[in-house]
Formats: sequence, structure tokens, C-alpha cells
Amino acid sequence: MTGATVLLVVWLHASLISGLDQTALQRAQVVASDTGSDHIPPNVPSIGHGEGAVQVVDGKGVVLASSSNLRGHPRAFGFPASRSDTPRAHTVNDIPIGQGGTWRAVGIPAGTPRTPVTVYVAVPTESVDHGLAQLTAALATGVPAVVALLTGVVWLLTGRALRPVDALRAQTAEITASDLNRRVNVPPADDALGRLATTFNDLLARLDTAARRQRRFVADAAHELRNPLSTLHTRLEVAAHHPGAVDGHSLATGLLQESERLTRLVDDLLQLARLDARPRLRTRPVDLDEVVYTEVREARRRTPLIIDQHSVGAARVQGDADALARVVRNLLDNALRHAETRIDVTLHTQHGTAQLVVADDGPGIPEADRERVFGRFTRLDDARARDTGGTGLGLAIVRDIVTAHHGTAHIEDNRPGARLVVLLPVEHQPAEDQPTGPGTMSRPDTTRMYYRSPSPTRPDTALHSRSDK
Repeated sequence: MTGATVLLVVWLHASLISGLDQTALQRAQVVASDTGSDHIPPNVPSIGHGEGAVQVVDGKGVVLASSSNLRGHPRAFGFPASRSDTPRAHTVNDIPIGQGGTWRAVGIPAGTPRTPVTVYVAVPTESVDHGLAQLTAALATGVPAVVALLTGVVWLLTGRALRPVDALRAQTAEITASDLNRRVNVPPADDALGRLATTFNDLLARLDTAARRQRRFVADAAHELRNPLSTLHTRLEVAAHHPGAVDGHSLATGLLQESERLTRLVDDLLQLARLDARPRLRTRPVDLDEVVYTEVREARRRTPLIIDQHSVGAARVQGDADALARVVRNLLDNALRHAETRIDVTLHTQHGTAQLVVADDGPGIPEADRERVFGRFTRLDDARARDTGGTGLGLAIVRDIVTAHHGTAHIEDNRPGARLVVLLPVEHQPAEDQPTGPGTMSRPDTTRMYYRSPSPTRPDTALHSRSDK
């Protein structure tokens, strides 16, 4: 408002002064038209009932005519006449009329070629200065009053509007990490504050869920770690107190098994901690079929079960090769713990999606538990899972890694057994949306071919070759 006030005063002053300049110029033009003859009357009518001053001066500076208020005075204007179409007005202060003051004066050439003269006309700025002084005084008094009034009104309205915000802040400040189940009061009005309170409550709900999950995870991890540590402690204690009653070979074998189980559990916990921290995946093109062949080869060394990989076709995806290898390894480990005689591994691409299936002929998973088994530390048969070395974290790691690769994981019925299905987006879709299987090429990359052994007795290692080998 102060800036607007200053601009108003400056603009109004310029506008009024311009009006005075136009008045002086018009009067000068009227007087100049009367001096077009060789005879110039000595008296010139004043402007507006005595306001203003007029002088007609010849080339030698002699006053030839003047208005009544300048009669008998010498030349009062010292600036030369303006020759332009729009004469420039001058501000003068030494005109001997009344108490002096400020005047706006113009001078224009007039007369005849034989007797050229200059017509000067001045008008006082007293009325303009007085009016602007009154306006400035009024604005100097009124603007602060208006600003103070508006400040008070805004202060009251803002305080009233922010009072619920302060209440919301106070309620939020009372919520600690130990009582995340509390919620803030949502105002009844459906406005921005109500939406803010709802968002706060949603945030608290997510934090509460995450904290509960974290506490449950820590408790489960402590419980799982305590089991192998207790076993190790018991066996070592027995060996220490009864050295003659313990066979050294069986003791070492048992301790080795428990340490391996403890190592697997720590590795799984570390993997889940990394996934929860949402690290950046080292994304690059990965030949998923090569990962499957490698993991199947390693799994065959640890089991007498049949692992059939004849239905593994070519599939290239964008992802982290180590993380995807962990997915395949965990799926095979899960199948090895439950399969009776065989495990079937299939991989093909269709409609821009790579589908990896690991199926076993074990007891299967009830439909009601097929989503629950992807939870952490979930076992449908705790005794059997612990005896076979399961930690209850393998499928949870599978779900987290697959989700990080923008894929999905679910379980289907195999009759008998279970089919664990992983769907991942391929790097780019094949030329035709057809499933790729043995003996087919999944993409139009002619520099790479996959050869599948037609023999039913497939060798332990997959036959891979590049066209440049």
C-alpha cells in the first residue's frame, strides 16, 4: 500500500503539472496570434482573473507588452524560446508577483519577420502543490491506519484459522514411537486442514504397521537365531563336561550342520535387511535362462532327485543378475525340501513377460496358505522345515526381489505338489508374441543361439553356444 501511495502521488503530480503546461502553451499561442502585426499593444489580458503572467520580449530583451501583474517590471524569463512543435516548459521561481512561489513557464517565437518577438506565459503551481500536500497528508494518515486495521483483521482471522492447526500440532507432538496406534482428530469440515489430518492419520497407520512388522521381524529373528545357538551351546557343554561320552566325529558333524544353518539364516536376514533398505539394483540385461541353468547345475550336486530343465527357453530381462540368481536358488531350495521324486523347471516368454515355474511333486500348499507362505518366518510345518534346514525366509526374499524387478510371484496347484510361478517383464518383446521353448529363439538377436539337447537323458550342464564360438 505504501508503494501504491507513492506511485499515486507521483503520477498525480506529473498529470497536474502536465495540465498546467498545456494551459500555459495554449495561452502563449493565443497571445502569439495577437502579435502578428507590427503594432503590439502594451497590455496583455491576464489568465483566469489575474492568475498567470505574460511578457512579450523583442530580440534585444526589451519588454514590449506584459500582463497587468508584470507591468513596469523588467524581463522576468531568461530561457530562450523553443522552436519545436511541442515547446518544453520550464520551472521558474523568481517572478516578482506576490510572494513568489513556483511557476511553470513556456516561451514560443512570434511576431513578424521584421519584428520577431518571444511570448512568455507562466502559470503558478500553488494550487497543484497545495492539493498534493493535502492528499499526501491524508494518505500519510490514512494508509497506516488502514494497514493497521487490515493487520489486526488478518491476525484475528489467521489465528482463528490456524487454531485447529496448532491443536493438530499439539496432538502430533504427543505421539511417540511407543504409541503409534494413536490418531489425531480430523476436523468435521472437508477442507485442506481436514485432508491434512487424514494424511497424518494415514502416515501414522503406515508407521504403525512398519513398526509392528519390524518388531515382529526382530522377535522372529532373535527366536530363529537362538535355536541354532542353543543347540551349539548344548552340544559343546555336553562335550566339555563329558568328553568321554561324545564321539568327536559326530560332534563335529552336528556342529557343522548347525553352523551352516546359522550361516544360511544370517545370510537371509542380511538379504532382507538390504531389500528393506531399498538399495539400487545393478540393472543390466540378464539372460535368465543362463541363471536357471547355473542354479539347476548347483542344485543337482546336492540332491538325488530328478530336476528336469528341458522346458527352459530363452528369456532376457532387465535386472540384477545376483538377485535373480537368489530368486532361482530359493525356489529350487524350497522345491528340494518338499519334492518326493522330481522337480520340473520351465521358462518361456509370452506377451512381453518371462514366466519361470518351479514345480515339485510334494504334498503341495493349501490354497488358503498360498499367500501366507510369502511372509517372513512362515512355515506350514515347523518341525519339518527346521529339520530340512529351512529358515522361513526364502519365499519372502523371492517376493521382495521379484517386486523390486516390477514382477509378481504366486503359487499354483501342481496335482500333486506345488507350482511356484514368477513373472518378470522381458527386456524387449520377441518378434512374434509366441511362447519360446526348447529349440526356439526368443528374440531376433542372430548373434546368440540356444541349443537344446533332444536327448531325454539331458546332460548335467546345459549346452550353450554363441555363434562366434
